[in-house]
Amino acid sequence: EGSLVKEGEKIAVLESSKNIELSVFAPTEGTLKYVTQEGAIISSRPETGSYNASLLAVINFQTPQPLLHPNGEIKTNTIPFIVIWLILGSIFFTLRLKFVNIRGFRHSLDLARGKYDDPDAPGTITHFQAMATAVSATVGLGNIAGVAVAISLGGAGATFWMFLAGFFGMSLKFAECTLGVKYRFIDDEGRIFGGPMNYLRYGLEKRNLKRLGKFLAILFAVLGVGASFGGGNMLQSNQAFKIVSEQIPFLQGQGFWFGIGFALLVGAVIIGGINSIAKVTAKVVPVMAILYVLGCLVVIGYHIEYIGGAFLAIFDGAFSAEALKGGFIGVLIIGLQRAAFSSEAGVGSAAIAHSASKTNNPIADGYASLVEPFIDTMLICTMTALVLIFTGMHETSSGLGGVELTADAFGSVVSWFPSVLAVAVFLFAFSTMVSWSYYGMRSWTFLFGKSKKVEAVYKILYLGFVVLGASVSLGAVLSFADMMILAMSFPNIIGLYILAPEINADMKVYWKKLKEGKLYINPKFSKAKD
Repeated sequence: EGSLVKEGEKIAVLESSKNIELSVFAPTEGTLKYVTQEGAIISSRPETGSYNASLLAVINFQTPQPLLHPNGEIKTNTIPFIVIWLILGSIFFTLRLKFVNIRGFRHSLDLARGKYDDPDAPGTITHFQAMATAVSATVGLGNIAGVAVAISLGGAGATFWMFLAGFFGMSLKFAECTLGVKYRFIDDEGRIFGGPMNYLRYGLEKRNLKRLGKFLAILFAVLGVGASFGGGNMLQSNQAFKIVSEQIPFLQGQGFWFGIGFALLVGAVIIGGINSIAKVTAKVVPVMAILYVLGCLVVIGYHIEYIGGAFLAIFDGAFSAEALKGGFIGVLIIGLQRAAFSSEAGVGSAAIAHSASKTNNPIADGYASLVEPFIDTMLICTMTALVLIFTGMHETSSGLGGVELTADAFGSVVSWFPSVLAVAVFLFAFSTMVSWSYYGMRSWTFLFGKSKKVEAVYKILYLGFVVLGASVSLGAVLSFADMMILAMSFPNIIGLYILAPEINADMKVYWKKLKEGKLYINPKFSKAKD
């Protein structure tokens, strides 16, 4: 007590419940002060009803030190411009469209159920398939690895801001998916070309902003191609290989062959275009979401006595005097950034998937898309956060990051749970890659032409990047690719602001038709009503 200790010096000996001696070493240099007395019991898990793990000792630094995140990064309170851009956009459209995310939610579920599916409408996939394709692209490793990083950096309070950003993001998704269908182009063979490239190019031309529209459309398409190869492809295959090889040891060091197998699997789906992509995602997305949510509920149920402390930790971390005084901005940024990256609301990618939807009313796809950030951010991201908080991993597992931290949380309840998580991660990565191949291809055809040869070149390149992602260490390349996905929101949201009056006017007309019962209702649902 009170002595000056060096980093790595032994400061305590613990005896585990299995009578195994464990030595504790000083993590830094400074003056030692014990919090737990000799002979007392200490646990690495928070006490029931609490959310703080027990402290063994405190070391006071001899000289001032920068404040660090648990992963060793220096804490800063600078807000990335792109995060402000996305959050302001989502709040603007929530207010401009009079909280369509609440008013239209029930109708969104009806569209997903197929109540308004007209088999004779132009397009190739149903509202549910479009929604499943968009969700499959966003429900990926960001929901597992990304949330773990957010919670380890921002603490439990980041969960609240993540949830809130997901809520506002629903309105931004509504705006972009509406325009994605409205400005689509269907060729003589029935192939569909749509998404932000079209409404930026032709929507802005209608408003006498042809040059700006052309520039923004090309910028979006270039970023879309880059993002599809990086964040939508290499990141996914790299992380999928990482977690699968941990569960199947003989795969370790065999990244190239894993990549070849993964590329063949992805290729079997993407060769058939949006129809086969939509059919696969419509089956995979519900399975993987249910599998993952059930796993989370088992972990939460096992630690149910911590429920009060867990929610106290979330609100305390988001609003307490301590949070407001020091880390509030940091917690806010991390929560908002994770939600923005996770749901891709404002990025424009979902508008490409929805442009293939069978509909006579573009605004219907805006409503259908409302449920996507709800599933992705408000449900699955929140579930991951709760698992980490309920198991105390956000407090005690510094040094672990991403997928490993979440796997550790699952493994603390049932030893074989990380295997279930590995299956979920593999499905998440696979579905994300399949959907992003379509997003990238539509950006590619906008830049280089709409021929099938041009599409084939892109698909071959895309499958090559699957192999590359699994067999190399990516590092900074992935950070760059992630930023490209978020950068797509810059040209996209400029266009959305300019076209906001058009979206609002279309929404009023559609809502009036819905209230008056003038929309087509699938005979299956009218018979059920009779």
